Amino acid sequence: MASPKAPDLTLRLRENAWIGDAVLELYVRSHILRQQGKVDAEMKTRFTCNQFLSCHGNPTAVEADIGVIYQREGLEAAFAWIRDTLEPLFVKQEAKRKRTGK
Repeated sequence: MASPKAPDLTLRLRENAWIGDAVLELYVRSHILRQQGKVDAEMKTRFTCNQFLSCHGNPTAVEADIGVIYQREGLEAAFAWIRDTLEPLFVKQEAKRKRTGK
């Protein structure tokens, strides 16, 4: 059996990342509203930007992982992955940002 061509894998990665990006956005916006009781677009941007996602790996791959989890296991499983994997990193970075003022 022939292996899939690289362009096919790249396309699939992008498709999964596109879905994962939407799931991540929904999680982060809901999380911010629960935690702060208000809209905070700057925090949302910090949590979803490629610079932050690169702390866990290639940003497209991170979003693709979220997309795959969502498609296979549903929204709650994808949210749990974000909560358990990305949120602790974000909380740590936010604490550092507040200490250093950056």
